Amino acid sequence: MPEQHPLPASGRVDPPRRPRRETVTYASAHGAGAAPGPARRRAVHPPARSEIDEQTTLGHTYVRSLMRSQLRAALTALGALALLVGPLPLLLALPAPEALVWAALGVGVYPVVWATALWYVRRAERNERDFTGLVER
Repeated sequence: MPEQHPLPASGRVDPPRRPRRETVTYASAHGAGAAPGPARRRAVHPPARSEIDEQTTLGHTYVRSLMRSQLRAALTALGALALLVGPLPLLLALPAPEALVWAALGVGVYPVVWATALWYVRRAERNERDFTGLVER
């Protein structure tokens, strides 16, 4: 004879319960069957990038810091050119042989301008690389 279960006090039989449904919001970094441990959740957009995209006060501060560092590099390059090439008209006003004047204008100025421009480009790229590293972290 099969074993009978007693009825509840109310005398009513409840239908069997369904399993609870759950929604998965993200998958674990370890995947199914991986070793247990804390899973690190990676944000789709890093916080700093979203701050810049949403134009918040913090994002504005990030962009202003990049602009300030780029302006500082530009003013430094301009100052170097002013100090190195600026006095050239005074030197050319001195009595000097014509060959020296052409040598100063044709040969002396270009390496100074080229070196200053090279420094500025490298500095601007480093500023952008540092800013990108800050935003991506």
